Amino acid sequence: MNIAIIGVGLIGGSFAKDIKLLHPDSNIIGIDASEENLDKALDLGLIDQKGSYDALADTEMVFVSIPVDALVKELPKILDVVGDDTVVIDAGSTKKLICEAIADHPKRRNLIACHPIAGTEFSGPSAAISGLYEGKTNIICEVEKTAFKLQERALEIFQQLKMRIRYMNPEAHDKHIAYVSHLSHISSFMLGKTVIEKEKNERDIFDMAGSGFESTVRLAKSSPDMWTPIFEQNKENVIETLEEYIQNLETFKQLLVDNDFENVYNEMSNTNRIKQILKGIPLTKK
Repeated sequence: MNIAIIGVGLIGGSFAKDIKLLHPDSNIIGIDASEENLDKALDLGLIDQKGSYDALADTEMVFVSIPVDALVKELPKILDVVGDDTVVIDAGSTKKLICEAIADHPKRRNLIACHPIAGTEFSGPSAAISGLYEGKTNIICEVEKTAFKLQERALEIFQQLKMRIRYMNPEAHDKHIAYVSHLSHISSFMLGKTVIEKEKNERDIFDMAGSGFESTVRLAKSSPDMWTPIFEQNKENVIETLEEYIQNLETFKQLLVDNDFENVYNEMSNTNRIKQILKGIPLTKK
């Protein structure tokens, strides 16, 4: 296969890494706004050559993993130049605005709108890892708008990557992902901010930080370049989830103020069932 990866960071680079293992004879073309990223991807063997949009007409597959604000602008340009038999896979973490941006494009049938729920807190080509997608859920939106033979090509790759597939409309995707992903990142960023501000006067906080703190603020290492556009595109849903989260924090705070430790216990005990809800979700490989 002739495959183009647009955005050769963690997501695109990991996709390329696995494609190379699955299809050693494939030719992978890297396209990225950063020449440094392309050079690194070449050095790491993630891609076989650098390229530009001019090369897209001769590809069987294009995987686009760039920030969502860039996706809205670039996807129409990408569809303009791909061949009629090229499947374009986007990996954007929001879906509504992206799907709207190409809704009336003459080659809408070439795009399969996806969100592979996989990743780490790291970024760039050096962060790419084999097996990143194994066991992870891939949300596909508006699949009925993608040409069937192109759907089949993409789904075959997803199956080879051992991904789980879920189908969802873009609005539902953005609402649900605000709870299970976007809120998690905001919580992590703000916990990190709170501790950093306090640490200015109390170094002991960091000296005493254990694995619980480390795992909770892990997501605060994530790239602001990627996450700011996500929060902007999904602003309404993110605000709704924040309001509910803040209300739960206020309620818990009031229980402490009132010395109501019976209900402090109950709040935590009732939430323990999250263990059953999350059971079976694979941990990201290091």
